[in-house]
Amino acid sequence: MTATTTASHAEATTREEPSRAARRPPNAAGHRPGRGGRVLLYAFLTSLLVVFALPLLWALSASFKARSDIFSYPPQPLPLPATLENYRGLLDAHPFWGWFVTSTVVAGISTVVSVGLCSLAGFAFAKYRFRGKRFLFNLMFSSLAVPFAVIVVPLFVMVAKAHLTTPYFALVVPWVAPAFGIFMMRQYTEQAVPDALLDAGRVDGCTEFAVFRRIVLPLLRPALGALGVWSFLASYNSLLWPLIVVSEPGDYTLPLGIQALFGATGRQYDLVLAAAVLAAVPSLLVFFLLRRQLLEGLTAGAVKS
Repeated sequence: MTATTTASHAEATTREEPSRAARRPPNAAGHRPGRGGRVLLYAFLTSLLVVFALPLLWALSASFKARSDIFSYPPQPLPLPATLENYRGLLDAHPFWGWFVTSTVVAGISTVVSVGLCSLAGFAFAKYRFRGKRFLFNLMFSSLAVPFAVIVVPLFVMVAKAHLTTPYFALVVPWVAPAFGIFMMRQYTEQAVPDALLDAGRVDGCTEFAVFRRIVLPLLRPALGALGVWSFLASYNSLLWPLIVVSEPGDYTLPLGIQALFGATGRQYDLVLAAAVLAAVPSLLVFFLLRRQLLEGLTAGAVKS
């Protein structure tokens, strides 16, 4: 009986081993990751986290330090003692909230307009046939190779001759239809929107705009979120264009206002760090609110079934 029981147990163990092995997913090369590989991967990811998070944590800590303690040696990781004078000095002596409102409103308007125009243009390039389509797309795509600094002067001349240099209009102009956004929406539309759905909507009597609004837009939600995050951050963090078109301190954006703190009165690092911490709040909120759409939009097409 003992021999029979042992044999049965051995057979059951043999049957379980393939099923356990099958539950462990292999990597791209067909090999199963070992413990050493996972340790190296986590060590690498942790080092990247430290590299990116350490400057942010240091800025947050230094914003609560006195100016004389910011560059003390050896450096102090924590503010001892902590003080709010940097924030009080920033908000009392400088129009920080005006800079904040200007940057947020301009970035919000730029994002909405950019997402709308890029989704329309991407849909047209992906699903319509018209004369000159390939030439127009190649011309648009080639503009990605041109740095913004090259076109900034001609762009300013065009805006100035059109008498459209009012801050809120001029600050939005460069971000209304970025080539990267059109290319991204075109690629995602080709993959995510079947032609059969569009034909079914037309058969049901929908206009072309109704097809786009009711059928296409819901399918583009991940790409719209990713493009929205990218557009907001690009406009919110812009310095070169606002430096050219804005002259009045009351119309400064946050990057211009923070740059102005390095003025004739000396480099006010304590105020700069306090302003940088407050300026990072909208960017972090946008990222965390749209992080799911951002990841889905950026990884679309990376895994093929």
